[in-house]
Amino acid sequence: MARILLTGGRAPATLELARAFHRAGHTIFMAESLRGHLSRPSNVIKRNFLVPPPRQQPVNFINALKAIIVENKIDMLVPTCEEVFYVAMGREKLPCLVFVDSINKLNDLHNKWNFVVNAVGHELFIPETMLIKNQDDLLHAYSQWRQLVIKPVYSRFATRTLIRPTLKQAMSTLKFNTKSAWIAQEYIQGNQICTYSICLNGRITAHAAYPSTFTAGQGAAIAFKSVNRPEIFKWIKTFVEKNSFTGQIAFDFIEAPDGLLYALECNPRTTSGAHLLASHPNFFEAFINPNILSILPQKNHSAMLGTAMISYGLVDAFKRKKLRDWFMTFLTSKDVIFDIRDPLPYLLQFRGIWTYLMLARAQKITALEASTFDIEWNGESVDFEEKTSPRSAQT
Repeated sequence: MARILLTGGRAPATLELARAFHRAGHTIFMAESLRGHLSRPSNVIKRNFLVPPPRQQPVNFINALKAIIVENKIDMLVPTCEEVFYVAMGREKLPCLVFVDSINKLNDLHNKWNFVVNAVGHELFIPETMLIKNQDDLLHAYSQWRQLVIKPVYSRFATRTLIRPTLKQAMSTLKFNTKSAWIAQEYIQGNQICTYSICLNGRITAHAAYPSTFTAGQGAAIAFKSVNRPEIFKWIKTFVEKNSFTGQIAFDFIEAPDGLLYALECNPRTTSGAHLLASHPNFFEAFINPNILSILPQKNHSAMLGTAMISYGLVDAFKRKKLRDWFMTFLTSKDVIFDIRDPLPYLLQFRGIWTYLMLARAQKITALEASTFDIEWNGESVDFEEKTSPRSAQT
């Protein structure tokens, strides 16, 4: 049995991985830069470690992971949230199997313009897109399309996405400088479908797809019901093969009224689709066996973030006049945090939420933005030759 180190314990999907790997007989360790994170009280975790924030102290973060790996004889490191990019940059310094691809590949997926270029290069469907670096580019985009979507090339949870803004709104919102760029995409009306896949050497070993029905804000899904979409699987299969990708990868698709599917963006990390796959008895094998038959969710499997469904979903359902759909989803879906065998993460989940709220207040950002404040990556380079302390702190 393996000794596995996870990072990103703040995310429900990471807790799901920890529980699934533990059920498979492995010993689980957790490294996090957020105190009081969601997974901290879980009884499936042998030891928790508080590590430096990767965004603010990337070199210290990697050195702390190295110390944890050596001291605890870790066999495999699985990063899950946006710290995945810092792990990728420092993976050559980590003395164990690291389940992540190169930073160059990850940047080609995380950077929304690079992702578009990548997909178009393999003749895969993407909405018509323009790179916006200045006001003239913005005006050109508005001359091309009657309705469009504008978003930064580096962003998450759609927190800064503008959907069908007027030119006046876009001009007043977009700030141009040498460190930031935006993309504009033709707006396509339709239904959004999210995916999550595990890949080894360009092959999909596990895959889930689910419609985005209820979300926290504009982007993050909070209810998940598996759907079988072979055409989406084919799109991802082609993309993963062409890029020889290894790691966890997620896509957002839009299905137009004519049935055509377009990939909007990519997240090369763990996402909520893991909740639909983790109950499979061979789930962990998807991370280590490239020859396994691709794991798929049970038909119509349904899960949710119960607290978020109440705090975000109920208000949204009321506004969109979908209260009946909300009640049906809430009553028939499993809360992904609650587990009678591991109850403390559910009972203490508000501790992590309170941390986000306090950070949001201090930084004058939203709670959703606060959830990635210390781990997000926006294309910055890091010099890992800097001399710093390798020590880590156990929580």
